[in-house]
Amino acid sequence: MLLVGDDWASDHHDVELMDETGKRLAKARLPEGITGITRLHAMIGEYLGDDEDTEVRIGIETDRGPWVAALIAAGYTVYAVNPLQAARFRERRSVSGAKSDAADAHSLADMVRTDAHQLRVVAGDSVDAQAVKVVARMHKTMIWERTRHTQRLKHALREYFPAAIEAFDDLDAPDSLELLGKAPDPQTAARLSINQVKAALKRAGRRGDLDARAAAIRAVLRSEQLGRAPVITAAYAAGTRATIAVLMTLDAQVKALHSEVEAHFGRHPDAEIIGSQPGLGMILGARVLAEFGDDHARYATAKSRKNYAATSPITRASGKSKVVVARFVHQDRLVDALLTQAFCALKASPGARAYYDKQRARGLNHSAALRHVANRLVGILHGCLKTRTLYNETTAWAAHCQAAATAA
Repeated sequence: MLLVGDDWASDHHDVELMDETGKRLAKARLPEGITGITRLHAMIGEYLGDDEDTEVRIGIETDRGPWVAALIAAGYTVYAVNPLQAARFRERRSVSGAKSDAADAHSLADMVRTDAHQLRVVAGDSVDAQAVKVVARMHKTMIWERTRHTQRLKHALREYFPAAIEAFDDLDAPDSLELLGKAPDPQTAARLSINQVKAALKRAGRRGDLDARAAAIRAVLRSEQLGRAPVITAAYAAGTRATIAVLMTLDAQVKALHSEVEAHFGRHPDAEIIGSQPGLGMILGARVLAEFGDDHARYATAKSRKNYAATSPITRASGKSKVVVARFVHQDRLVDALLTQAFCALKASPGARAYYDKQRARGLNHSAALRHVANRLVGILHGCLKTRTLYNETTAWAAHCQAAATAA
């Protein structure tokens, strides 16, 4: 066995080769890119020789990028070491607090030598799943960015134009952005006509009594409000125009990526099974697939999938003390998708609703009960993927439905 520690940076990699006894064989600083990976292959090949049966284990604090893909393609066993794990391992070896890139490479090599059974091998996801992950993550990132810019816009309007917040209850809606773009200050907004407001509402696809809605917006914009000095108002208005331009661009790109996510997810072999789960449509289903991956050997049991999802609780027991708490260290994107699925499933699945009500009856608050539903749904998804079967409401919630019927 040949062990390799790879401490990576944006432009270089500090690597160390180690044998099974912990003896350092070689170390080097390699440049990022094809030149560096070629030199690493040469270093490994020098110590492997003609022995093709020797396993090469590599520890690195990332699981993505061209460098990692090249390591996997070469047939090495690559372990994506959590930086927190690496830091704790380093503290075991030294209490002085000394740290360097070369020393980190040594620690990573030593870690895969002694603690490989505690580490996770980089998942062997298909290229289709990786493509879904790219577009699904970018789509969600754009949505988060749109929300951040909307909050910035609201904060700015509160400083000089509070009437706009009252007039437009949905600041990132197309009609709100159009009208604020035309009239980003109180004086210009007060001059907007009923027809201008109504036309913007029509272009945004609003329904109902547009005349009454337009009149209500115009009345608020013309009402007396506290204001700022003209020069300050003009400065804020310039910033508002810029923020609106960003929001309109983000909105257009979110819509474009929405189509890309649906197209990539629809082509994946697991799409039908994932899409059959309650609360999962094309977009949420794509996010769940992206974060779980499609390497079916990665999760040996439903419990391991739940632990990765961070929906299962953790127990802290010592002596007579025993506390069960939620996992606060988690993958934000996956937890966001699963909790959203659980919330949607309360309407789509009678079984999920009954299970949620059962948790509330135990005294749990909404968030905790929803997390229990999400945890149960992860287990159901695991079973469906393992058996290659679609979701079935009766099968999924049979025990809980029977218990509820018995209690009734």
